[in-house]
Amino acid sequence: MAVVPMKPVGGPSGYRVVAAKETAVVYLYGPIGSSMWSDEGVSANQFRKDLTALGNVKTIDVRINSEGGDVFDGQAIYSLLVQHKANVIVHIDGLAASAASFIAMAGNTIEVSESAFVMIHNASAMCWGGAGDMRKMADLLETTNGALQDIYAARTRNTKSDIKKWMDAETWWTGKEAVAKGFADKVVPNLAIAASVRDPSKYRHLPTALRPNRAKAAAMVANIAASARR
Repeated sequence: MAVVPMKPVGGPSGYRVVAAKETAVVYLYGPIGSSMWSDEGVSANQFRKDLTALGNVKTIDVRINSEGGDVFDGQAIYSLLVQHKANVIVHIDGLAASAASFIAMAGNTIEVSESAFVMIHNASAMCWGGAGDMRKMADLLETTNGALQDIYAARTRNTKSDIKKWMDAETWWTGKEAVAKGFADKVVPNLAIAASVRDPSKYRHLPTALRPNRAKAAAMVANIAASARR
């Protein structure tokens, strides 16, 4: 198959869509969604535009090294991938946590590096207001958790009861454990990327292996972004 020169599309650092004639590679190497504090993450709207720009590609490789982010952007990105006609191959290169973990479930095939991690947990939010506002937010979070349980259960074949238990506990799996639990299809050799998280304080049970690699992961993401611009 002849391919045209690969061209990067997209904005935030760590996020790239690299297009060829009939294939594309999407790098989700960073936050999912933007917020009032940062616009670094990839929004669902940006993702939609970039996916549309690809045209009728036959294969999309989605490479993930992300600690997640906005749950609703994540759900929209997941839906866009599931509804796409292309064969979607997900590669968990370093970390697929939180919102990134259910985006990964969009893959027709999910590959995970042997030293990578997958993490699932319940949705969380901040709320300002009275008792009624707090109750509405609690209801929204419970509804959102139920929707995420459906996504995980449909792809992994685990029961919603087990999924709920793992989400309640904030559960982390290595590559082999993720395959054993149905969150990936096969383990592949390590890619030279360090799984890491930017803010360890957000997690209750963060594996120690993820703590020392932040600088290395940032450098790797910068190198990928620089390569995509060439």
